[in-house]
Amino acid sequence: MCTAVLYVYHGQDMRWYFQNPKSTLPVKSKNNDVLLIPWGRRIEQQGVLPRGATVALDAIYAGRWDRWFPKPVKLPITQFMQTDIEGRGHWFDIPKGKWIQGLVAREKNEQRVYIVTIEPVETDSVYASWPRILTG
Repeated sequence: MCTAVLYVYHGQDMRWYFQNPKSTLPVKSKNNDVLLIPWGRRIEQQGVLPRGATVALDAIYAGRWDRWFPKPVKLPITQFMQTDIEGRGHWFDIPKGKWIQGLVAREKNEQRVYIVTIEPVETDSVYASWPRILTG
């Protein structure tokens, strides 16, 4: 699971760990502004949106997120930390010109962003999931 991110916001490095209830992710708007939106929902947080930091691409395609009016977004993140199957975190750089896909979910006044994940390409991967990294 993606458990931490690093991004630049107004010239300042922002490092957030999902466990921090104040964590946010940068969402790039159509006019190239960057908005900070709360990252997922933790067990102890109030709300009705799904708990967790990520959403599986398969779950989106299956329509399981339709009730939260999902909107795909670009997350201009420069690094992310992925936890392996043994619980160790490893940091990875996002190459220039690439970005992580996010999903903004809404329910009335509640809005949160989740990192979209896919199954790792390698069959013997030490990661259960992997952020969906796209170009463009």
